[in-house]
Amino acid sequence: MKRDLLSMTDLSATEIQRLLARAAELKTARAQKRLQPILAGHTLGMIFEKASTRTRVSFEVAMVELGGHAVYLAPEGTQIGRGEPIRDTARVLGAYCSAIVLRTFAHSRLEELARFTPVPVINGLTDHSHPCQVLADLFTVYETHGLERMTQLKYAWIGDGNNMAHSWVNAAGILGLDLALACPAGYDPDPAVLDHARKSGRGHVEVVRSPRDAAKGRHVINTDVWASMGQEDQRRARARAFTGYMVDEALVAGAAPDVMILHCLPAHRGEEIAESVLEGPHSAVFRQAENRLHVQKAILELLLAEGGRRPTEATPIQVK
Repeated sequence: MKRDLLSMTDLSATEIQRLLARAAELKTARAQKRLQPILAGHTLGMIFEKASTRTRVSFEVAMVELGGHAVYLAPEGTQIGRGEPIRDTARVLGAYCSAIVLRTFAHSRLEELARFTPVPVINGLTDHSHPCQVLADLFTVYETHGLERMTQLKYAWIGDGNNMAHSWVNAAGILGLDLALACPAGYDPDPAVLDHARKSGRGHVEVVRSPRDAAKGRHVINTDVWASMGQEDQRRARARAFTGYMVDEALVAGAAPDVMILHCLPAHRGEEIAESVLEGPHSAVFRQAENRLHVQKAILELLLAEGGRRPTEATPIQVK
């Protein structure tokens, strides 16, 4: 049966744990120059309707380093840009490629692609969620603290209740994390996403207004830009609404002594995060960005081994 990764809720707690463990193995294998071509014969179609650096490069490098191939498709160079329905593109690429990653605006567009293609579909980012990024964030915590400690830490999200916040809320409900989100009034996460996580009966998710309250005693603090792609016309209004929501040294001082600072990048230094924090001793931001590559490999292996249209020589994922 075809497997898709459209949101964090497509994964169980056990599958997330396996992905993190496998990403660690693949990261070590790369450092020791012993990666195997486990995706040989596979091609990844990459439809990017939003700009990208880390998502695009990490997926392309992941495919190359595991023996596969990636085809990048931007709207201006394809029939998508001339209005071809996504369902038509889905059926054609499904005949050519082993899997498809889509980076787009409306989440419904991703869901339509998944409905009409026979191959696995991966969410490279939508306005609703960004599961690949949050898996890399979790992996950054996992490789520092280990699995058991990762689930016991206290997490904070500072800023907009956006697609990243949604995926963190999903992760909290699946893994049982303690998550506090500080968002200005009118910028909370989708109530349906919050309700789903709370109804899981695992972990604790709360929304507060004060960034200092959210960060107090927390072990991991995460933030993102205040105006995401497609919201540029709201930037001034959002800058006013988010006054006081910068992750600065004063906020970090109230967190746990060993707090880890995360940011999915790109960062607007001096807005949502202070330069001194981004470049400071608590920042894991650039290791977090590197970890996109290793997590992407684990995701591709999982989906192609279990849900790919073509057979693969990939070995089963083993957790030590």
